[in-house]
Amino acid sequence: MSRIGKKPVELPSGVSASVSGQTVEVKGPKGTRIFTATDDVTISVEDNTVSITPRGTSKRARQQWGMSRSMVANLVKGVSEGFKRELEIQGVGYRAAMQGNVLKLNLGYSHDVNFEVPQGVTVTAPKPTEIVVEGIDQQQVGQVAANIREWRGPEPYKGKGIRYKGEFIFRKEGKKK
Repeated sequence: MSRIGKKPVELPSGVSASVSGQTVEVKGPKGTRIFTATDDVTISVEDNTVSITPRGTSKRARQQWGMSRSMVANLVKGVSEGFKRELEIQGVGYRAAMQGNVLKLNLGYSHDVNFEVPQGVTVTAPKPTEIVVEGIDQQQVGQVAANIREWRGPEPYKGKGIRYKGEFIFRKEGKKK
């Protein structure tokens, strides 16, 4: 029995869901998202809840049950609240600024890094040392944040680089004489 799968997904006010075959379409104040489930589960919408049930007792059906429920819950959260990833920049001279649809990063290279922001994601730089990535697709928001962090990941000796807000970097001791 899936502990996650058996819980129905509550639809907050202003969010509606419709099912056609194996496709769930969720509409909310921030946009519309679609998820197509496998044939191993059955999706139904009653009142203000979306419930998922497995078709059979095979291992794959039970796996898809919990995963499908999580995907639908993420769609609902995305169109109602949205997802957000915050990054911090640490290091002397390291900074970020938005210019139109391009994030300009000064990360100690001989050139500035120009990061083109993909469609469906909003990137802002409220301070020169902070970057906020927002959107309705959790996977896309996380991927964009990871791509920005990849330009200069945090290093363990001085702690310089781009890190997620609240991330702990295990610090190492330097050389000894």
